[in-house]
Amino acid sequence: MDNLNVLVALTTRENDYQAEQALAVTEVAARLGVPIRIIYADNDAVNQTQQLIKIIQDPAQKPTAILVEPVGTGMPQVAKAAVAAGIGWGIVNSDPDYLADVRRSGRVPVFGVSTDQQEVGRIQGQQLGALVQSGNVLYIEGPSGSTATQHRTQGMLSTKPAGVQVKVLKGDWTERSANQAAKSWLSLGSSRQMEIRAVICQNDAMAMGARKAFVDLTEKDRERWLDIPFTGCDGVTKTGQEWVRRGQLKATIITAPAAGTALEVLMKALQSDSPPPQHTLIPPQSFPAIKELRGQQAAAGK
Repeated sequence: MDNLNVLVALTTRENDYQAEQALAVTEVAARLGVPIRIIYADNDAVNQTQQLIKIIQDPAQKPTAILVEPVGTGMPQVAKAAVAAGIGWGIVNSDPDYLADVRRSGRVPVFGVSTDQQEVGRIQGQQLGALVQSGNVLYIEGPSGSTATQHRTQGMLSTKPAGVQVKVLKGDWTERSANQAAKSWLSLGSSRQMEIRAVICQNDAMAMGARKAFVDLTEKDRERWLDIPFTGCDGVTKTGQEWVRRGQLKATIITAPAAGTALEVLMKALQSDSPPPQHTLIPPQSFPAIKELRGQQAAAGK
């Protein structure tokens, strides 16, 4: 494995989970003695594709493998170009349907590693059930093209209480995007008449962004809105979990940073000269546990 080097392509610097991804993969790289380079796409799918194609086509920059968390779709054409150039391809937190075909087309490692996104959604629906049994909730999703977004939504809908009606808003995993989405929704006359029982977000950054939109309301409205629970996902120790401890969020879901695991999977495949598993799933967990969340609500008389 002479000249071993790995490119790690992440979505944005403006997200606590992506920061945790960068930290985790850096720590694994140091432990394994693997040179890595981390780049960011600024949440722009076109920019990410152009970044990777440029690197794939430049012999001077050619990495041993690319580990990428896609901004939008699973990037099938970029994956094929990488493998054709003899570059390994590991896709993070996405579940594209092309992996089996691309694995057959080359001799380099091709695989996916992600949190079990369907289970994230199922846990979020269970958390919602511990908080409210009926009424309207705001649900702030990530980008439409993301499989993580799609799977989290599917999972949530499968376990939410039947009496809960979901109003969907769109974000892009950043605090700013959810803040803008919530403010736009609040500016509608109909929003003031809708009794919202909870605000559920597909990551912690968006949950905090949405919460800040309600903080900016007049004092009378602010008290009413901030009395409802806000939940998120990712559960980074110093952000999501800490926000739960402070009471700013009611719950989160701990999702281990998949990029570090992806680097471990890659190195095991290279060292053993054998193909890695096509897809590795990392189990998420509720924070706090669902039973504890129910107990908190019961103690509060809700």
